[in-house]
Amino acid sequence: MIKDKLLSFLHENETEAGCDEAGRGCLAGPVAAAAVILPKTFVHPLLSDSKQLTHKQRCKLRSVIEYEAISWAVAMVDNVEIDQINILKASIKAMHLAIGQLTTTPTFLLIDGNRFIKYKKIPHQCIVKGDAKFCSIAAASILAKTHRDEWMNKAHESYPNYGWDSNKGYPTEIHRKSIEQFGLTPLHRKSFRLTDTQMSLEF
Repeated sequence: MIKDKLLSFLHENETEAGCDEAGRGCLAGPVAAAAVILPKTFVHPLLSDSKQLTHKQRCKLRSVIEYEAISWAVAMVDNVEIDQINILKASIKAMHLAIGQLTTTPTFLLIDGNRFIKYKKIPHQCIVKGDAKFCSIAAASILAKTHRDEWMNKAHESYPNYGWDSNKGYPTEIHRKSIEQFGLTPLHRKSFRLTDTQMSLEF
């Protein structure tokens, strides 16, 4: 259930894009980010922070958001680049890439969290737990999550020993034990603490 009504905008006269990421805490796979511009009249009874929704609800909302949004885009930065530039910079880069793919140029950005690097000359506002406060950020959280989950489901077909169809690369006990048993894949983030004992593993 949604405890508080989500806000449709921060500035009524701006074309606002909500931005959020998914997969920041994962041990494997890319970090994904979405940017979404919604009509200011957009409402949906299920819309909320993606973490508060079931898989079925997220998938239903994804279809609605992608159909009704003025513009939306999803971008990913892979594990190799995450290891090269760190996960914070990779998350922000994924947001920048998503914003750059929007077919409508926003005049203001609503960013989930407390860290961001300015994108071109577009002003922005960082909002802690923004996915539980603004419709456009909630929508972005849903698109980032569902698109990344879809990517991890496909990766699971190539590497079925790690349970990515269920844990999506997050550091579950089963995932960590699978790393210890089977070693690393080319999709693991080697700069992360991958096992409880931080074993040095080869793939």
